[in-house]
Amino acid sequence: MESLVCVAVWAVTFAMVMAFIMWAYRWSHPKASGRLPPGSLGLPLLGETLQFFAPNPTCDVSPFVKERLNSYGNIFKTSIVGRSVVVSADPDLNYYVFQQEGKLFESWYPDTFTEIFGRDNVGSLHGFMYKYLKTLVLRLYGQENLRAVLLADTDGACRASLASWASHPSVELKDAISTMIFDLTAKKLISYEPSKSSENLRKNFVAFIRGLISFPVDIPGTAYHECMQGRKNAMKVLKKMMRERMADAGRQSEDFFDVLIEELRREKPVMTEAIALDLMFVLLFASFETTALALTLGVKLLAENPRVLQALTEEHEAIVRNRKDRDAGLTWAEYKSMTFTSQVILEIVRLANIVPGIFRKALQDIEFKGYTIPAGWGVMVCPPAVHLNPEIYEDPLAFDPWRWQDKAEITGGMKQFMAFGGGLRFCVGTDLSKVLMATFIHCLVTKYSWRTIKGGNIVRTPGLSFPDGFHVQLFPKELAPSSVLNTACSV
Repeated sequence: MESLVCVAVWAVTFAMVMAFIMWAYRWSHPKASGRLPPGSLGLPLLGETLQFFAPNPTCDVSPFVKERLNSYGNIFKTSIVGRSVVVSADPDLNYYVFQQEGKLFESWYPDTFTEIFGRDNVGSLHGFMYKYLKTLVLRLYGQENLRAVLLADTDGACRASLASWASHPSVELKDAISTMIFDLTAKKLISYEPSKSSENLRKNFVAFIRGLISFPVDIPGTAYHECMQGRKNAMKVLKKMMRERMADAGRQSEDFFDVLIEELRREKPVMTEAIALDLMFVLLFASFETTALALTLGVKLLAENPRVLQALTEEHEAIVRNRKDRDAGLTWAEYKSMTFTSQVILEIVRLANIVPGIFRKALQDIEFKGYTIPAGWGVMVCPPAVHLNPEIYEDPLAFDPWRWQDKAEITGGMKQFMAFGGGLRFCVGTDLSKVLMATFIHCLVTKYSWRTIKGGNIVRTPGLSFPDGFHVQLFPKELAPSSVLNTACSV
């Protein structure tokens, strides 16, 4: 009897082992109607997720991508957080993916990203709903409102913030810029003013950001868990605000949230409350974090490149000299005249690579350059691999704004530049980001000098961060000691 039991146990164990081997084989050798791109799908379920999230302390392309580009070329397959993905560093495929959205591809992000941003977030919506929300957002972030309202508000915020920072021995620049932009945009989005609110809304977003691009393990103590708690708390504030405003029928429209409330009150509303809440959450996040990171890196790069800083300062001092009132606020005509500043901004965002990957999903089997992208697979367009490609940009790690001289203005995604996305989903906040960066640079270089106190080292996991901060001391130019040198740590 015992021998029969042993045989049965061994038989079951053998069957389970063989089933696992067959499953692992099918995982690593997926079926396709044509030739899959080269690459590895890694371990079953885990894939190559750990390698993807490995820290990279440089501005260069991540080791994860660079090693695979060297081994497989500009198009390769991998698996991230349980999904098969084709990674593209090929400018032609990237452009094709953007141009064919809604036909052959649709916006898609891994399930963990969807959990973070909400299942009804604008990145997961398609067709009419996406276009409808984009039109609403452009009421706030479009050029008309930027010219009429936001430029002056941004100029005032930058002047006040820099003056406040100059009164301190040092300021952690990334956190300070984040606070400035969050307070400015949150006021426009939800009439939020920190001094008048019992809720520290930005604190929740900071917690959210810390785990935004981290290994997705929702266990207390992990960055991902902190991220999800930050989202939960921020959404609690937004839901409470929505209930109060929906109940106040006589409320006058004061901010963008009121615009959404008006849409929800229509007899046949197009969006749901869940879509409105997720949209507000994404706008609050995207409005400040990405631009703050780019500006912090920009100040660091300017300090390391005095020739660029000198040319930039000359352009902005010329603007001030041409004013009747040297202390007058920045005008739209002055902003549009900032030729070299525009080149500096493009070069900053090219090197910053705030978005390490832009995800889409194939809606059918797609043939491209001899490879098949199977229906349902993800495609990760990899901007850093294009922006730092020496065949496209000479000496790609050099901070050289003059490389953009005499280039046409970028108003959409290009094969060689996609810092703001491309195609139908070209970032609606692009113009706002440029205004914020140009205005901050104008106020900084015309009125202040600075020196690095400590920090400035960067890490990408794969998103950009400053783990030890970037601490600087600001001096009004008329009071700056002659020993002040605008220097910083190397990239």
